[in-house]
Amino acid sequence: MKRSFSLGSRSPLLLVAAGTGLIAATYGLVRLAYGLFLPDVQGELDLGVGAAGGISAGASVVYCVGALLGFLVAARHPRVLVVASALVASGGACGMALAPSAAVFAVFAVLGSAGAGLASPALVAVLQRNASTGRSARAQAMVNAGTGPGLVVAGLLALVLLPDWRLGWGIAAAVTIVAAAAVLLADRRDRTDHAHDAHDAHDAHDADHAGSGGAERAGPRRPLPPASWYRAHRRVLAAALLMGVGSAAVWTYGRTFLVASGASEVVSVAAWIALGVGGTAVIGTARGMERLGPRVAWAVTAGTIALSCVVLALAAGSAPLALAACAAFGWGYTAGSGALIAWTTRIDAPRAPAGTALLFVTLILGQALGAAALGALIPVLGEPAAFLAAGVASALAAVPAVMRRGSAERTSPDTSSSSLSEPVDVPAACGVAGPDASRAPR
Repeated sequence: MKRSFSLGSRSPLLLVAAGTGLIAATYGLVRLAYGLFLPDVQGELDLGVGAAGGISAGASVVYCVGALLGFLVAARHPRVLVVASALVASGGACGMALAPSAAVFAVFAVLGSAGAGLASPALVAVLQRNASTGRSARAQAMVNAGTGPGLVVAGLLALVLLPDWRLGWGIAAAVTIVAAAAVLLADRRDRTDHAHDAHDAHDAHDADHAGSGGAERAGPRRPLPPASWYRAHRRVLAAALLMGVGSAAVWTYGRTFLVASGASEVVSVAAWIALGVGGTAVIGTARGMERLGPRVAWAVTAGTIALSCVVLALAAGSAPLALAACAAFGWGYTAGSGALIAWTTRIDAPRAPAGTALLFVTLILGQALGAAALGALIPVLGEPAAFLAAGVASALAAVPAVMRRGSAERTSPDTSSSSLSEPVDVPAACGVAGPDASRAPR
């Protein structure tokens, strides 16, 4: 039984708007706002640079755990996962708002980051099961592009509220709850969906009990891709890890560095808004980047991030240059995420969802390593040296793309070899939703 994909009597606008709001809240207002409010938090709670890096590293790891956990349960319990993401993210924000000490703040900052990891797979499942958005790539793209607007809103709030960072976290918690409630209200699964899923479940049950005939119909399945698939991804995995390390400088210490360099509060917050504007601009450049091919596109974006870090290291005191560098960084990071998706698709298209999941977890883990390493480096050598080191790491991330491709970077497509190749949107579970370059891990 086919599902209806026409708008019919139900418009997808409410669900798309609610989902975009939840992504904007859990990512832009909770997870990534940590770096925005960090200078004021440090001043009030006496939070050291090394500890700040440790918090960012821990938050990145917990985000990955949340994303993987969400991927495992989203297909069966998407609404429960929406509630869980809202409770975790808003609970973390409330805990940070009320934290009496740096230690308490650290715990809630790390835990709150898991809300973003849970939100993406939940929304993928919700959108897929609604008739008006079930097969709309544009709907999923709009929802998962919510990080950019979320960063802009977070920056605008900071302009109004700072130095009252506690109220900022309180508002973030409230917005997250409202957005999640809107998603639940807008989610109206059709009866045809239930019948379709019951039919699929019946077919799966028959296949499991039909012996060799059922196996032939369902096709052989393996729990994981073969070893050759991982070998083919060696270069792109190294590239993703290095970009994660290099990007940690801006995401964690960007505003702190600007403040230390003499930037006013307005300029330092405007730089954060520029990050969101740059990320949103990827929508307009996606088609041109697609024409370049994944390896060239990756080299361009990694080089852009490297240049942004170097400009900040050498000219953080210049407001125009700092704002331009942050906007370029936002574009490079988001567009680079799209290039990763295209790269793993070029290697093995049937397993592109699994490849994207692996690459984005690697990217975020690289951020965890980078945040911890830079937190140890800054007290010794200072922020400029740390940002230069981040620029070097980002430049090195381009090397695997420009090296001559070997035969190992291809695997023979096996459309029946992996359960991870089933039509489940794993990329969106890790913060993206397919090969559109406008989506990125956060």
